[in-house]
Amino acid sequence: MKWSEMFTSSVGKKLVMSLTGIFLILFLIVHVGLNACIWAMDGGEMFNKGAHFMGSNVVPRILEVGLFAGLLLHIIQGFMLEFQNRSKRKQGYAVAMGSKGSKWYSRSMGILGSLILIFLVVHISDFWFPNRSNQGFLLGEEINLYDKMQVTFQELWVVILYIVGCISLAWHLLHGFQSAFRTLGVSNKKYLALLNATGVGFSIIVPFTFAMMPVSFYMGWV
Repeated sequence: MKWSEMFTSSVGKKLVMSLTGIFLILFLIVHVGLNACIWAMDGGEMFNKGAHFMGSNVVPRILEVGLFAGLLLHIIQGFMLEFQNRSKRKQGYAVAMGSKGSKWYSRSMGILGSLILIFLVVHISDFWFPNRSNQGFLLGEEINLYDKMQVTFQELWVVILYIVGCISLAWHLLHGFQSAFRTLGVSNKKYLALLNATGVGFSIIVPFTFAMMPVSFYMGWV
């Protein structure tokens, strides 16, 4: 496969989607682990220390650039694949296949991805951009992200929006997790069974943990 075909052919686009998807899954593991520090019951000290390290250390900052590049590429390729698939099936089936053909969430990755994109725009504007702009993107004083979370999540509509975003992420991961590894060639039945089980667990635990963060602040549990 030529390098240009990675971004133009159907196989290349799916490969890019799988690679960037796995990269984003790894990011979610780090992100949920850091954010879980809000439950340390220390007034946010552990969480703020972790956030300070991620915001001031050069290695995470470099990886942050790669994260945004991977995220942007994942979004673009995702929409391109969605438009491509829709153009190939301009005429629907005479009889609706329902779940016999595929799961509804696997057919709705474009919609779920769009909901997640809306959520990401709000999330970045709520936390990442204020913190980085306060630093001048390189130097300066960080905001207290724990206090920022406490204030932000006192608004019920914001909490609901985050929950909807996390639910969309759960359904997106339910298909995307195993699909990413299948695209890379995982086909052994034993490994596929383990992969599917891991994917289901990941798709439930990680989004649920993220959703419980705004709920915990709103309910006064932290």
